[in-house]
Amino acid sequence: MDVIVTALAHAATWQVLAATLFGSAVGLIFGAIPGLTYSMALAMVLPITFGMGNEPAIAVMLSTYIGGMTGGAISAILIGVPGTPSAAATVLDGHMLARNNKASLAIGVATVSAGIGGILSLVIMLVAVQALARVALAFGPAEITALVIFGLSTICGLAEKSLVRGMIGGVLGLMVMSIGQDPLDGIPRFTFGNTTMLQGVDLLVAMIGLFAVPHAIAALSAWKSGREAKVEAAAVNVELPNIKLILAHWWNLLRSSLIGTVIGAIPGTGGPIAAFLAYDQARRFHPHPERMGKGDLAGVIAPETANHAVTGGAMIPLLGLGIPGDPATAIILGGLLIHGIQPGPLLFVEKPAVIANIYVLFLFAYVAVVIMQLYGVRLFVHALRVPAHLLSVGILVMCALGSFAIRNTLFDVVVMMVIGLAGYLLLRARIPVAPILLGLVLGPTLERESRTALIMSEGHLSIFYSSWPALLFFGLALLIIGGHVVGNLRANARARERGKAGVPAA
Repeated sequence: MDVIVTALAHAATWQVLAATLFGSAVGLIFGAIPGLTYSMALAMVLPITFGMGNEPAIAVMLSTYIGGMTGGAISAILIGVPGTPSAAATVLDGHMLARNNKASLAIGVATVSAGIGGILSLVIMLVAVQALARVALAFGPAEITALVIFGLSTICGLAEKSLVRGMIGGVLGLMVMSIGQDPLDGIPRFTFGNTTMLQGVDLLVAMIGLFAVPHAIAALSAWKSGREAKVEAAAVNVELPNIKLILAHWWNLLRSSLIGTVIGAIPGTGGPIAAFLAYDQARRFHPHPERMGKGDLAGVIAPETANHAVTGGAMIPLLGLGIPGDPATAIILGGLLIHGIQPGPLLFVEKPAVIANIYVLFLFAYVAVVIMQLYGVRLFVHALRVPAHLLSVGILVMCALGSFAIRNTLFDVVVMMVIGLAGYLLLRARIPVAPILLGLVLGPTLERESRTALIMSEGHLSIFYSSWPALLFFGLALLIIGGHVVGNLRANARARERGKAGVPAA
């Protein structure tokens, strides 16, 4: 208890509070701008921490990490373009809420859910850090492959009315991410002899193109044809969630927090996988699953809670084992090492005060980010007052700059536009976006981990069914796919019977 009191005293100094506010602001800005990620923000602020003490330095890094994760929901909801890969699932319902004049409520719910998910993951981290760290060690390439296939099985639930179209979208997403140089053998794939294409398609570039360009084309087409919807100034208001609304979704919040924490504790997974798994579970447990994807708050709460619970989960292997799970936590690990903090089991024994400081600063960072974003809602929603065609032009310019900034190459800007045009045509062909996105997000992890597993086993498939976690996730994936296929066949049979009886389809 004395250690916690001391940590609170250190965290309450003006230097630490200023560092927390600075990191939160930087993270929110980088997270909200498509193309700029919290990993970039962390890389930018890391040199600034060299001259700081331990507490302010940790505060800057944690608040930048958390702020960047939270900021991705702003652009996802307001303009339909995820600011970070972790916010991709938030677009599905969040932007529909914005189009229904509920942008401020959606951002408020996303922000509160983020805070709850992060703080619940901190509680789990406090009580189970060493146990979960040992579980994380049990996840090798084969287990992660099974987990990713389980994640891909959610395509069935995201396929809307046609399972075939959903599968087509998922395969297209997987195909796009296979372009470039083979990550293990270095062999060119689908480059057509063009050396520029060896660098492949960046995930964020593909996501920006898939969401931003079709949205802009649709808005400009509506303006050209005189069908542009006019948003009245009075319709843009500030509506924040109340306690009753949050409590009504307590099971969604708790379930998504557990999903995010466990997924975050497994190195090599991360926010996008957790967000889509939580979204699929929210749809599965929803009393009216047909509302998901059409502007339901459950579709914002689940992914935002899960991908922020990932932040606490990711700290478990980082602190307990010294293993970073993604680029962001790798940068944080570097910052801790620079300040003489060596994460690992001995840190809990030799320096409990440092661990207590990290826990308290983690909590302070979430409080600062939530307060900053809730007050910022009043400013964010004013973006909706800009006419859609003008906003679309600004979005395209911003996305072009963001795509260029990722790797400083015009190739990414061209790729963004090509994928965007293809995405617009796919939408016209009624191919759902969510399965494409899932293929884009999970494709590289699936290829890397499955091939690594096969290399480890010298080509023997037994590695995929020799451990209970892998068998568990494969079994769950089969159950989900089988359930959706059976349900689809029954729905088609009922439709044929109604057709024979002359009853119009529902």
